[in-house]
Amino acid sequence: MEAMDLQIPRVGITGVGACLPEQVLTSQQLQDQVAGGSGLRLPDRMFEKATGIVTRRFAADDEYASTLALGAGRQALADAGYHPLDIDLLLYASATRDVCEPATAHLVQAELGSRAHALDVSNACNSFVNGIDLARAMILAGRARRVLVVTGETPSRAMRRDPSGLADFRDGFAGYTFGDAGAAVVVEPVERGGIVDIETETASEHWAVGGIPGGGSRHPRGDEYSYFRGGGKELRGVFEKIGGDILTRVAARTGLGWDAYARVLVHQVTVPYLERFVELTGVPAEKLVLTVPELGNVASATLGVQLARIKHELSPGDRVLLVGLGGGVSLMTMVWEVS
Repeated sequence: MEAMDLQIPRVGITGVGACLPEQVLTSQQLQDQVAGGSGLRLPDRMFEKATGIVTRRFAADDEYASTLALGAGRQALADAGYHPLDIDLLLYASATRDVCEPATAHLVQAELGSRAHALDVSNACNSFVNGIDLARAMILAGRARRVLVVTGETPSRAMRRDPSGLADFRDGFAGYTFGDAGAAVVVEPVERGGIVDIETETASEHWAVGGIPGGGSRHPRGDEYSYFRGGGKELRGVFEKIGGDILTRVAARTGLGWDAYARVLVHQVTVPYLERFVELTGVPAEKLVLTVPELGNVASATLGVQLARIKHELSPGDRVLLVGLGGGVSLMTMVWEVS
């Protein structure tokens, strides 16, 4: 994929928002729930020691993926100085849906009060970055003028709290990294800067490594298929195998080294996973925005939450590299220059 030609109209991010549920749960509290529901005897602080995750946020019973997306969307619009009726495309880009049908984008829009064309984008933990890319493409194609991209993630509800035994516990262990969050951005034409490079790498032959098998035509019903299953070690192995090349291509094409970026935002699953990323890529650790110890793995909301946390630090001309990782398996990078 080539870097964006300078003659192509510039499209950038002009508003950012995030929304976190109020309920905080420690890893030990979650571990106690799982042990109590399964009868397994687990070593003290096992979850925290294995993942580096200390706390995470869980949505309340009356909060949904759309609730978190809505809260983040309102923040992003306020940050950009717009009213809901100022957008003409709303993309709900998430691994989590409120319902199988209709698109969750409609549920968000009904509460938001916008009248935009609305649809869903789904690609596991890369959904939000894919949504930003699609928003840019629709603007360049003349199909949209101003886009609100939102995500709401409640993967905590895909955790198996009562595994039937040790094998069941191991099969679903990666799910115990999850936390809930929402994020949003406004995407529109800008005079300078903007999204200047996008790269993708997809290895779909590994689609079965991890995921939630229920809810589709293969397993439309049954609680047994509604829990996250998969091996974190296997997923990490795939990312390590194909991840280095994508960053090499971006650096070669753009001529940008690590020192060219004000911040590097990376999808975060566990602390050891992130430490391995730093080791393999050489990214300076001080350029990262560490969220996983406090929030856990918030799926596609990860990069949006990180972006919301650092936006006030950024100045025009600063560059931010976003690195997304998602089951399927896919990787995606985006270079954004602040307008």
